Amino acid sequence: IEAILGSDSEACVRAEAAETLAAGGPEAINVLIAATEDPDERVVEAATTALGEIGAVEAVPWLEQAARGHADRLVREAAVAALGAIHDPGSLKTILEVLRTGPPQVRRRAAVALAAFDDAAIEPALLAAARDRNPVVRDVASMLVNPPR
Repeated sequence: IEAILGSDSEACVRAEAAETLAAGGPEAINVLIAATEDPDERVVEAATTALGEIGAVEAVPWLEQAARGHADRLVREAAVAALGAIHDPGSLKTILEVLRTGPPQVRRRAAVALAAFDDAAIEPALLAAARDRNPVVRDVASMLVNPPR
């Protein structure tokens, strides 16, 4: 699978290989980090998601950078989701920043990612997001602040 990820000419095959490596555990981290440099965004998104599933703390710096401004919105969403899955306390600042400044889909994903953290800054951020200009972001943030009973 590692060989396929690094060399297959078909992006969909490389993306599937990255998804498969999520089950590979920590030994797959370096291969997946290398896959974040793939020229096809589908592969980068799959590798990013897999890094979150594995809990790859080693990838947090790249994930934070991608969450803040990767050219592909789906990669940004995957990076925010991965940061939430890893729940490294140092990445909370990035998730809060993205909740305020990202595109709507990324802001929505950031609100969800905050559920993995326990910090005094979360509730005020979610209350602000509950007044977001985007209705989906507002709905998600409102549900997180006031969960249904």
